[in-house]
Order: sequence, then C-alpha cells, then structure tokens
Amino acid sequence: MIRILLAVVISFGATAFLTQLLIDILRISQIGQPIREDGPQGHIVKTGTPTMGGIAIVLGGLLGYLLSGVIGSFAGSADGVFSPFTRSGLLVIGATCCAGFVGFIDDWIKISRERNLGLNAGAKTAGMLGVALGFAVLALNHTGISTELAFARQGLWNIDLGSVGWTIWAVLLIYATSNAVNLTDGLDGLAAGSGMFSFAAYGAICFWIFRQMDDPIIEVYDVDHALDLAVVAAALLASCAGFLWFNAAPADIFMGDTGSLAIGTALACLALMTNTHLLLPIIGGVFVLETASVMAQVAFFKATKGKRLFRMAPIHHHFELGGWKETKVIIRFWIIAGALTLVALGIFYSDYRAAVT
Repeated sequence: MIRILLAVVISFGATAFLTQLLIDILRISQIGQPIREDGPQGHIVKTGTPTMGGIAIVLGGLLGYLLSGVIGSFAGSADGVFSPFTRSGLLVIGATCCAGFVGFIDDWIKISRERNLGLNAGAKTAGMLGVALGFAVLALNHTGISTELAFARQGLWNIDLGSVGWTIWAVLLIYATSNAVNLTDGLDGLAAGSGMFSFAAYGAICFWIFRQMDDPIIEVYDVDHALDLAVVAAALLASCAGFLWFNAAPADIFMGDTGSLAIGTALACLALMTNTHLLLPIIGGVFVLETASVMAQVAFFKATKGKRLFRMAPIHHHFELGGWKETKVIIRFWIIAGALTLVALGIFYSDYRAAVT
C-alpha cells in the first residue's frame, strides 16, 4: 500500500514538472500542433498549441513506478510490503513506453513537417503491432499468464485459446485499445480524464486481487504479481492527473499520439495480465463509444452513398457541432467514464461473491 502511495505522489509531481518544462521548451522553440482542416472550425484557434505532452505522461509514470520500488527497497519492510520489481509490472510499463515511442515518432513527423499527418498508416500499424506482439510473446514465456478467454477472472468460462490464439487475441486487443484512446483524444482533457477513471479501476482490481490471493483457503484468482500491477496502474493514473492539470480546457499542451497510444496500450496490457479482457470494454467504455461512432459513420456513409449518421465523428465532435460547449462535452463524457468504472467494479465484485458462495 505504501509503495502505491509513493508511486502516486512521485508520478503526479514528476509529470506536472515535466509537462510545464515541455510547455516552456516547445513554446520557446515555437513547436505546436497542426490542426485538422476538416475538423470543427472552433478548433482552429488551437493551432500552435504545444504537443507531445505524452512524453511527460510516459516518463512520469515510469519514474513513479521505478522510484517507488527503489525507495521501498531502501526503506525495507519485515512484512514484505515493498516487493521487488516483477516481470509482469516491467512488461506492462515497458510496452507502455514502447507504444509511447511509436506515438512520439508520429508526433515529431507532424510538427517537423507542419501538417496533421505523421507516420503513414502502414508504418504506424506495423509499429503498434510490433509492440503488441512483443508484449504477448514475452508475457507468455516469462509470466504465468493464462491463455483463457477471460471476463473477470481465470476459470470463469474455461475457454482456452491456446498460445497462438491468445497471442492473436492479445495483439488485437492492444492494437484496438491504443487506437480507441487515440480517437478519443480530440478535446482538451477528454482522453486524460477518461484514462484516469480506467486506471483507477485497474488499480482497485489489482489491489483487490493481491489481497484475496493472501487467503490460503479461498482461491479465486490466479494472477502473478498483482501488487506490482497495482503500482503500475496507480503510477499511470497519477501521471494522467499531473498532465491533466495543464491539459484541461483550454489546454496549454496536447498529449499527442505519444500519450494516447501509451495509455491505450497500458490499459490493454493490464486487462490481459489480470484476466479481465472482456471487462475492458466496460472500463474503457468511453473509448469504445468513440471508436464505434467512427465505425458507424463510415459504414453509414458507404451504405447510403454519402449521407452521414453523425454531424462529425468521433462522436464528441457531433455534440460540439450540435451546440454543446467543449467543456460540457468533456465533463459529460467524464461522468459516463466514472459511471462505467463503477459498473465494471460492481460486476467484478459480484463475480467474486459468486465464486466464494
């Protein structure tokens, strides 16, 4: 518990400091975000706002995770509160950093060429699939991860995908989630705020699993290194919060693909490690809604030969063009994210009660 608190404090402080530093450096260098020409016209005023703030999110989360472990190791604990770094935790934070690097390349190309197009679709897809495949292979070979298709715990359905099937599933889940968060990152603070709720859910889930695995009589969960995964989730929650301090509307800086791809990858990896793959669409329901709106828009446009289902997709732009102020859209989506987090935690706990009774 103490290490989790350390991770929160360090991540928040480090991310806030790094974000302010990035804003200052990028403003002095006159490096800013190009805005989509086909986006809402009200967003044109955001042209030139510093971007790549995801660097601070990734580095802040990494520092929180690592330093909390180092400080904990020096502090020592006779009862084992300060556990060492684990392969599961390192894999999740490592995949997060790698995804952030892919996003950084994409962001850098955008700002260096002064256009809203970074890596081409093929290169970006290859980069993210490489990160996802690397995580899946390492997780299978170096952790005790289950290959079952899981909802709230291993053994609920007993559907074993096998190593190959699980690897494909893991790659698809990571790729889909990272792109879903990327689509959501279109309004100031929307992705960071929604991400905070999702990481809060996984922090609670991981810590609950850790506490229940101490029980030698009731064996409900089989998750390696749950406490270390809780530290990862807490560190990333705090890094999103530290970034949101500056990213709240009107934003002083954008996270860019550096942040959105990292956040999505981290959430998918936490879902895989905790055997809650199919609970992720509820925990990250806002991201699912945004992605579904884009898919529906494209399908409807093709089916009707040019008509639109929404004024603009992703759906947050639909409400903007309908007259809602940007802050109203953001806050209402945060409310939805918070409500879905509670629903997901309720389902998770209900499944636990069903397992022990």
